[in-house]
Amino acid sequence: MNAVITLTDIRRVFIMGDQQFEALKGVSFGVGEGEFVAIMGASGSGKSTCMNILGCLDRPTSGQYLLDGLDVGGMPPDQLAAIRNRKLGFVFQGFNLLARTPAVENVELPLVYAGLHSKDRRVKAMAALEQVGLSGKEFNHSSQLSGGQQQRVAIARALVNDPAVILADEPTGNLDSATSEEIMGLFTSLNKQGITIIMVTHEADVAAYAGRRITFRDGRIIGDTANP
Repeated sequence: MNAVITLTDIRRVFIMGDQQFEALKGVSFGVGEGEFVAIMGASGSGKSTCMNILGCLDRPTSGQYLLDGLDVGGMPPDQLAAIRNRKLGFVFQGFNLLARTPAVENVELPLVYAGLHSKDRRVKAMAALEQVGLSGKEFNHSSQLSGGQQQRVAIARALVNDPAVILADEPTGNLDSATSEEIMGLFTSLNKQGITIIMVTHEADVAAYAGRRITFRDGRIIGDTANP
């Protein structure tokens, strides 16, 4: 199994005035191609800091981060932004859709940044929406979609660039239990198609959909186990 993510002895220290706070204390783990991994932990455990580093939204104070074989730790911001757009797909708790924009144009956004021609963008975005079960809703605005449908649009947007990994941050946090099950069923289906997914959640029933669970406490990994 090829490694998509490799973190080695990652430390992250925040300086606040004359105080230092070590959010990550030497974290190391790898994620192989096609894995579905849930990251868990209480508030302040370091899981969100780790997710920000995985998403190239923050840099470690020390240690090495390889993303699809690339050492992203020392990359300049413009190069890092290009790598983030090409290699990573993001799904957030709050959907982060443009409200007055049709679903298909929301999905096209990463392709706009990638410089793809408008006709090619539309073809790829329509295919991604079909992949998440939203055929017929391509030109609906966010206000015309349910919460579950909005999250499907967000997942389609994460998929559209064929990323190396999808990072999902509390993807069911704004959804009721029935809709949460639908969305997690979609993630499971996508993972069975070979898509690598890393998901942060504080809910054990949501984490149970993943094949593997990594648990953080006080900036360290205290558990890394396969789900039964």
